[in-house]
Amino acid sequence: MSEISSPVQRMKLRAFDVSERTTRLGRRSLEQRVTRLRSRSFLIVQTAVTAGLAWFLASAVFSHQQPFFAAIAAIICLGGTFGHRMRRGVELAVGVAVGIGVGDLFVSEFGTGVWQVIVVVGVSMVLASLLGAGQLMITQAAVQSIVVTIVLPGAQQGLARWLDAVVGCVIALVVATIAPSSPLRKPATLAAQMLREMASTLDAAVEALRLDDELAADRVLERARATEGQLAQLAEANSEGLAVVRHSPFRRGQLSEVQQYADLLEPLDRASRNLRVLARRSVTLVWRGQHVPVGYLELIDRVAGAARAMAVDLDEGRLPVQARDELVAAGRISAHLPLPHALSAVAILAQTRSIVVDLLELTGLDPDEARDLVPDVD
Repeated sequence: MSEISSPVQRMKLRAFDVSERTTRLGRRSLEQRVTRLRSRSFLIVQTAVTAGLAWFLASAVFSHQQPFFAAIAAIICLGGTFGHRMRRGVELAVGVAVGIGVGDLFVSEFGTGVWQVIVVVGVSMVLASLLGAGQLMITQAAVQSIVVTIVLPGAQQGLARWLDAVVGCVIALVVATIAPSSPLRKPATLAAQMLREMASTLDAAVEALRLDDELAADRVLERARATEGQLAQLAEANSEGLAVVRHSPFRRGQLSEVQQYADLLEPLDRASRNLRVLARRSVTLVWRGQHVPVGYLELIDRVAGAARAMAVDLDEGRLPVQARDELVAAGRISAHLPLPHALSAVAILAQTRSIVVDLLELTGLDPDEARDLVPDVD
């Protein structure tokens, strides 16, 4: 009887384990969705109110019966990614003007039809490109030329549409300046993403070194080099954050906090550079069939864990100070590791120690304090 019941009991236990794991995953997913909704609640309310205000002003000032594009333009401007709103609003307005102008010209001279649509879209996109447009402006020029050509063939209607777009863009840009949705969250989020990617790259480097895997080492180097793009995004977000808190009466008191997040850029830049050197040395070691001491791999694992903990702090709206003790401990351990004969292996240790210093600066220490906490190698 026990032989029969034992497999049944094991099946029940496995089913219970799967059910419990599914429940945990579902709960975690729900929590993430709620957190995401909370983080976007201000933007949702702001966009809805701005769209309604743009519609009202276009109706009241220009007496337009259905100024739908005023609301649409406001939504597009406010719904753009953080750090691009001003450029997005200007590109949208210019793109609409180009598209409407080209569309009006062809409608008045040649009417509507298949070949007119082809010509209108092509000419609009060419003109937008000659004006140095970005992708948004080019797309808007094409879309609005089609709308004017097919939906609104009257020139006077096209002008009304253009005025609606201007109203929507202006209202959205004013609202974004006076009451920006979140000048703090985007830089913190980008810094957290970068720290997580650095941690994953360090993990991958450890795995490549442990397995002597040349292809894996090459991928590590590619990932390390990709951090340059993340740094550019962070720099832009920092500039936008500092700009909006200086201009917004509702956010001016957060200037010092925004500046603290902006100060993360420099040590992150140095950590990224040191990570790239570490990745290059890893490729060299694997290619030459050389090895690093196990202690080096354990040290890199420890630094990666600290970087992930710092990312969690940033995601939760805190400066990443809690990982300082772990980084100090890693720095002390690094001072007592053996020095191998292979130059690239020594470089791995040196770059890891440099990354520790960089991450210590991210916790709020100045460069001299951070360096003092990483002792010289014995």
